[in-house]
Amino acid sequence: MSAPIDRTETLSLPAVETTLLELVRAVSEITSDDREVVATVMEMLHSGRVRLCGSFRGSNLDAA
Repeated sequence: MSAPIDRTETLSLPAVETTLLELVRAVSEITSDDREVVATVMEMLHSGRVRLCGSFRGSNLDAA
């Protein structure tokens, strides 16, 4: 008999590495609302699911 599944555990996937430009372009393909693009990009960066490479690698980007 197998152990019960712990539904509180989350799958740990490695962060996607991309440039800021590539990330903004990808999100912009889904929505034309600039505020939504900024909010989505910021959430992806703050969540750790996306990590920047290139010119903005290691930068602390905060919305004003």
